[in-house]
This record gives sequence, C-alpha cells and structure tokens, in this order.
Amino acid sequence: MNKTAIILGASGLTGGILLQKLIDDSRYSTIKLFSRSRIEGLPNKVIQFIGNLLELEQFRKDFIGDEVYCCIGTTAKKTPDKNLYKKIDYGIPVSAAKLAKENDIPTFLVISAMGANRTSSIFYNRTKAEMEHDVLQQGIENTSILRPSLIGGERNEGRVLEKIGIMVFKILQPFFIGPLKKYRIINAESIAQAMLHLANNTSNTEVIIASNDIMKLANNN
Repeated sequence: MNKTAIILGASGLTGGILLQKLIDDSRYSTIKLFSRSRIEGLPNKVIQFIGNLLELEQFRKDFIGDEVYCCIGTTAKKTPDKNLYKKIDYGIPVSAAKLAKENDIPTFLVISAMGANRTSSIFYNRTKAEMEHDVLQQGIENTSILRPSLIGGERNEGRVLEKIGIMVFKILQPFFIGPLKKYRIINAESIAQAMLHLANNTSNTEVIIASNDIMKLANNN
C-alpha cells in the first residue's frame, strides 16, 4: 500500500506515539503533519505544513490523504480563556472534519473524552460532546470517536494536578471492574494503537468508542 495519513496534534503525547507508528508502518508512504511548529529529525516520508490551525482552511489544497488522525487537545490550565479553549478543542477537529469531507477523505479519527455530554454543566465535557456531534454531522464514511479515560504516559510538560490524578487512579485500578473498567487509566500507546487498528479495519461506520473498548482494540494487534 501507499497510503497517506494526516495528523493534527503530532507534538502531543498520543499524537507523537501515533506519528512514530505511522513512520514504522510500511502501508504509509506519506505522512502529513499540520501544526504550528516544526518537529525536527523526521524522515522524508513526513511532510510538515506549518501555520495557524485555528485557520485550518488555509491548508485546503494540501489537506489530501486517505486518513485523518485528530489528536488535538488542550487543558484548562494551558488555555484558561474559554473562547480560545473552544476554538482549539471544538474548532480544529470540526474544521478538519469539514475539510476531510470536502476533499473526499473516507476515514476520520478523533480523540474526545470519556465525560463528553452535551447537557453537562462542565464546560470541558460539553465542548467535547459538541465537537463529536458536529464531526458526525459531516457524514464521513468511516468516523471513529475515541473517548479515553485519564491518559497515562510520559509528557515533556509539567502537569502536576494530572500527575496526582494518575497516581490516585493507579491506586484505585483494582476496584475498577465490570462496568467500571472504562474508568481505568489508559496509556497513550494503547490509544495510538487502537486508532491505527480502526483506520485499517474500516467498515463504513460511525462509531463512538469507550475507554475499555479502546484497550480491547489495542490488544487485538
């Protein structure tokens, strides 16, 4: 195969792991990164498009490929301004989905969050649910929305509260059984592996995948 993959959010934890998996995967001859800053030391199969992702439409003519992997996401600490937060966590994925539909890209995968709920009183959860809804409204042939629990992995940036939360969740892991399995910490490695599995085992469906099911997909490989 000589597939082309598009990644948004390759500088983040999950996106970075996914990028390396795609580089190592012989099915992909081209990987397009759309980001605001360049990643150094990448092989020739990776093409980087640098610019403001809040104006993703500027990349319309280059936004061509077989699959879109949207790993974009910020935090309330990094982006306290709610308007900017929504432009990132809602605006970028929805703009990417619109471009994918316009350019006949048949597969779109996006990372959401376990608590996504359009009627939630929590701004973060509402924003994720609104993003999911409007991504699905594009009617892309194969759309996968992943709802991970707390994501584990080594980040370059210091996120103290998140690290504390992960430590607490690790202690509680043995108690998350049965229907509570979806609350277990999930490693970014597993999310990236599940995305790759979904992209290469398409079935013309729109699916929302809970955290424990993401883990099952990752373990199938």
